[in-house]
Amino acid sequence: MGKVRSVLTVFYLIRHGEPDWHTYKPLRLKGNGRDLVPLTEEGVRQVERTSGDSRLREAELILSSPYTRAMQTAGILSRRLDLELKVEYDLREWQPDLTFEYDSEERMRELRDEYSRCGGVYPNGETKLWESREMLLNRLENVLERYSGYSKVIAAGHGTLFGTLIGRSDMAHAEIVEYDTEAGRR
Repeated sequence: MGKVRSVLTVFYLIRHGEPDWHTYKPLRLKGNGRDLVPLTEEGVRQVERTSGDSRLREAELILSSPYTRAMQTAGILSRRLDLELKVEYDLREWQPDLTFEYDSEERMRELRDEYSRCGGVYPNGETKLWESREMLLNRLENVLERYSGYSKVIAAGHGTLFGTLIGRSDMAHAEIVEYDTEAGRR
């Protein structure tokens, strides 16, 4: 018999605002160093507009990826909505290189293209550098399960992460998608 939950939890999945990729390029950061970039001024405005969505007033908590662009997004939401903010390591974006050693945007694109060609599944008998679709979904679903006792939760994260869960690859910056673990995307 499965676990019975007394509360249906709705997650407001919010992709971070537009990031300022120009910030990290001159620094030649390796691997996830690129994930330290902040939002652009437009990215801040996107999140400020999103914070006015009436659905978010019902939320009890904000979760955030540890990456700067998501934490800045969550910080704006937390300030505007006066909600507690918790950082969740497993809300990080899809990992193109589990060794964190890729050293160029070109290499990251190659790994992303390979992931796409393989449908996020390692070919039989092979292990790849990138995080598989199954690995990504397992860590995300574990985070959502930990907060299933709440009624409504905001999660600030990333396009590939949330897009994999909801079956979309076109989530806009600062877009809200309602999701519950029983019915999936709403």
